[in-house]
Amino acid sequence: MAYLISEEAQDLLQDVKNFCEKEVKEACKEYDVSGEWPKIIYDKAIEQGYQALEVPEEYGGPGLSRVDVAAFIEQMAIADAGFATTISASGLALKPVLIAGSEEQKERVCEMVLEGGFGAFCLTEPGAGSDAGAGKTTAVKDGDNYILNGRKCFITNGAVASFYCVTAMTDKTKGVKGMSMFLVEAGTPGLSTGKEEDKMGIRTSNTCDVVLEDLRIPASNLIGEEGKGFSIAMKTLDQARTWMGCIAAGIAQRGIDEAVGYGKERIQFGKPVIKNQAMQFKVADMQIKTETARQMVAHALTRMDMGLSYTMESAIAKCYASDIAMEVASEAIQMFGGYGYSREYPVEKLLRDAKIFQIFEGTNEIQRIVIAGNIIGK
Repeated sequence: MAYLISEEAQDLLQDVKNFCEKEVKEACKEYDVSGEWPKIIYDKAIEQGYQALEVPEEYGGPGLSRVDVAAFIEQMAIADAGFATTISASGLALKPVLIAGSEEQKERVCEMVLEGGFGAFCLTEPGAGSDAGAGKTTAVKDGDNYILNGRKCFITNGAVASFYCVTAMTDKTKGVKGMSMFLVEAGTPGLSTGKEEDKMGIRTSNTCDVVLEDLRIPASNLIGEEGKGFSIAMKTLDQARTWMGCIAAGIAQRGIDEAVGYGKERIQFGKPVIKNQAMQFKVADMQIKTETARQMVAHALTRMDMGLSYTMESAIAKCYASDIAMEVASEAIQMFGGYGYSREYPVEKLLRDAKIFQIFEGTNEIQRIVIAGNIIGK
């Protein structure tokens, strides 16, 4: 793996790799079939503190750089993309609070994560996907409280989260400038979740509707200011997109690993198929694309750590990595031949897992709009 990480992180990376090999990689095959959320695996991950990798040091976290964390997340994705998605999506929910929350809110959510909790970021609605500003969830001020009503969909960690960062309209007449964001803790009366989505891929992550029915929360649960919710959400996604690129790179790396391993064992015309130049060129192209994606992820994360702009770089990392994850997974299947199309072998799962990374955290069409806007201006 070509991330340049600290010496401390290198030691921890080996622990993560060993954990994933022992507890995740094989066990998730069964859960991929059943679609059941593998709580037992996540409980073991929590024992190792892997849910808290993105908690800042000042709030009790490990104090790792973002590139250090990326090496761990990619290793998780190599084992199972759904597992990595659960961990990363919890970090996604942490970001709005770290970006715009009060000190009390930051301490509270970091405490919940350190205690083994997951978070969920609630932006998407049935009629508001790429057009996030079309959301219909409302938040009405009532004295020292807000009352929330609405329905969020396709929420990762929806049914297993300890806290939710929820966007809602506080002034419908202002469009996106009337959107605000709120911190909602699990167990709050009026909060419920819908049936888990029966997904094509990343089946070891939980995805469901989150329903808010006359949900009453203190006004102090407002994250930032009224009307700043859309801006906070976009700043959150600017960061989160890079992490999706990181997981996509992990899927691609698994495709290379599986294809090369199989190519060395499969004998045709008296020699391993990997000895054929056509196969070697496939592997070379797969590696070129995967390493390019990985370095774009590292570049975007480095800019974040340095306090530099990263909107375009994050969009490129997410868009490119997810596109090549699909390509590499497809080529891995091709190298397996007919066996690659069978669920008995691991590569067909990679293609199913990879597809969603072209869609969530902003579709790749949206990423191209973001990239173009950064180049040519508004």
